[in-house]
Amino acid sequence: MSDIIVEPLSSVDLSGASFEDLVAEMIRRLGEDPEREGMLKTPSRVAKSLSFLTKGYSETPDDIIGDALFEDCHRNMVLVKDIEVYSLCEHHMLPFFGKAHVAYIPDGRILGISKLARLVEVYARRFQVQERLTEQVAEAVWDTAKPLGVAVVVEAYHLCMMMRGVQKQNSKTITSAMRGTFLDDPRTRDEFLRLTTSSHQPL
Repeated sequence: MSDIIVEPLSSVDLSGASFEDLVAEMIRRLGEDPEREGMLKTPSRVAKSLSFLTKGYSETPDDIIGDALFEDCHRNMVLVKDIEVYSLCEHHMLPFFGKAHVAYIPDGRILGISKLARLVEVYARRFQVQERLTEQVAEAVWDTAKPLGVAVVVEAYHLCMMMRGVQKQNSKTITSAMRGTFLDDPRTRDEFLRLTTSSHQPL
């Protein structure tokens, strides 16, 4: 592969280049021909792909929740488990993927259940680090639903560790973020952790 020339970002004005042109230049600098048959449409495919994978930048928790908050006297834990997570590591732009478990204890209002998964999606579809993703989901539920407590656990595999660098194939990263009752009451926290780590038969 030919040497990659790295110029200081401040000295290069790329504002007039299309996304497709930038991708084609990247392909060229990596030693491939963007004009050959198999790669002719790659720049436009990459542009569309990255637009989808980062669509969370154009969404907010309030947009997602909308009017899906309902008055209800339910005051027990609500847990949505095994929400698929696909995100891009902001350090290497490589995917990390896994599952999120999101729980909250309502205080007079409940969320539409699908909204918990959609909140995860808002923050996963950005350039991320897993630690921040976990905190952002917890904070979004805390701010929008005003519950008594929130707990989020994310467990994920990172391709930046698996495909490059240390190349460790079986290491899983687990992060957690908790608010309210889940921090203050060990029994509530233990119940959440037991439910998220227990195996169960498919429905």
